[in-house]
Amino acid sequence: MKFVHRSKAVIRSRGARIAAVLIVAAVGSWLGIFLSGTVRAQVGPVETGMSLRPAWNGETVVDASPLGTLTFRTHDAPLRLRITLENIDQERAKAFFEDPRLADRLPDVIESDLLDGVRALVIRSLLCAGAGALIAVLMVFRRPRVALLGLLAASVALAGTGALAALTFRPSSLVEPRYSGLIAAAPSLVGSAESIVTKFESYRSQLTKLVTNVSKLYETVSTLPLYDADPKSIRVLHISDIHINPIAWNVIRSLKDQFAVDVIVDTGDISDHGTKAENKFVDEIATLKVPYVYVRGNHDSMATQKAVERQKNAIVLDNKAQSVAGLNIYGLGDPRFTPDKSVAVDSNPETLGQYARNHLAQVGKPDLIAVHDPDIGRGFSGATPMILAGHTHERKTTMLPTGTRMLIQGSTGGAGLRALEHAQPTPVQASVLYFDKETKRLRAWDDITLGGLGEQSVYIQRHVEPDPQRMISPEPTNAPSPTGSITGTRSPSAGPPLWHQGQSSPMLQRSPTEGDRET
Repeated sequence: MKFVHRSKAVIRSRGARIAAVLIVAAVGSWLGIFLSGTVRAQVGPVETGMSLRPAWNGETVVDASPLGTLTFRTHDAPLRLRITLENIDQERAKAFFEDPRLADRLPDVIESDLLDGVRALVIRSLLCAGAGALIAVLMVFRRPRVALLGLLAASVALAGTGALAALTFRPSSLVEPRYSGLIAAAPSLVGSAESIVTKFESYRSQLTKLVTNVSKLYETVSTLPLYDADPKSIRVLHISDIHINPIAWNVIRSLKDQFAVDVIVDTGDISDHGTKAENKFVDEIATLKVPYVYVRGNHDSMATQKAVERQKNAIVLDNKAQSVAGLNIYGLGDPRFTPDKSVAVDSNPETLGQYARNHLAQVGKPDLIAVHDPDIGRGFSGATPMILAGHTHERKTTMLPTGTRMLIQGSTGGAGLRALEHAQPTPVQASVLYFDKETKRLRAWDDITLGGLGEQSVYIQRHVEPDPQRMISPEPTNAPSPTGSITGTRSPSAGPPLWHQGQSSPMLQRSPTEGDRET
């Protein structure tokens, strides 16, 4: 028995020692990578510095200071590759831009230079990681054989990490970067809609585009170029829930100019209480000088809607469709006016969904539907490829079972004065959507997020529609006939029915007890 107990103790002791060696070797390896420094590499006309660091999420970060950074989710291994653009060889850049033969070779040159740089970085990182593991184990255990064991374990772990990075490498991630930095530089760095729609077949062309854009930006940093117009796309700026925040107009104007949008779609709550005193706020719409499509939100009164309607470039859609900038857009105003608490109504999701289904006969076949509340939007599932909504102050994109995509916008006004009610400021959010001019289908979109009250940051996330030509299947419905009156569920104090199908601009009102859902 003593022998058995002694054997178990020896096994436990050896297991503990091996675990300790592995932990020390891992710490030494990561310290070695941290201290490995930066590898200088010439990538086309750009002089870069490359570094490799441990990270929880595998990603590649391109630092184009002072313009901003681009982040790509290129792999799943716990490593972050950082490429810093340090300088531009102006003579070499000029030669590439002006000589068509050199311009044709640029993708091959960039790919070859980038691979050479990454290869040198990997070799240096491996050597430094191995040396770090060896030195760390030797310093702690002071036995050469144990140190060699630590080196072997670190080598296996590093080889596994490298294999994971190679196996999970996603070239397609180069068309969906996350941008952070100067908003004026965003469209030029992230790329044009043309590159999204027609040029993302291979990652080599995206590398070329990025290097070319950065080179041109550094060359003309004092006058940053505007958005590269794409004749094959219709650019739509989606905004929502401004809540009379004047800062929103500056943001909208900047995005409209920098992204060269063709039309702005506002999915409601431009006001806060729907009073006449707030109507002056909407006069800024006329200064934007592009079509401004508007649907009423639950904080917008009929007086608010009429004030918007008086703006010369405004297009108010309330149970009607209109062709704007080449897109057939149907809009339906929110049936409620929640600032008035005098009448109580039922505002549950099923009621709002039924409200939308009651209007299906008037919808036709639009390219895009705009509503305020996502619950109303879901009632139009299957009637269009794309639905825009707002109301929740939280951005979300949902693919409905019918194939309809619904984009719920955050608050372009940072939730107005409500931003002061929370510990963290509500971000200012908007999106630029790119529709194909021929098929009228969404091809890609950029989600833009600016820091809220007291913050000065901007992030842009590029998304590419994976299947633009997907089939849209009508959703089975038992909706009643569009003729006659439709009565929803009402509380005892509600008085008349919630709405009537024959009304073009119905107004639902909510009881004060339902204010927990009001946004």
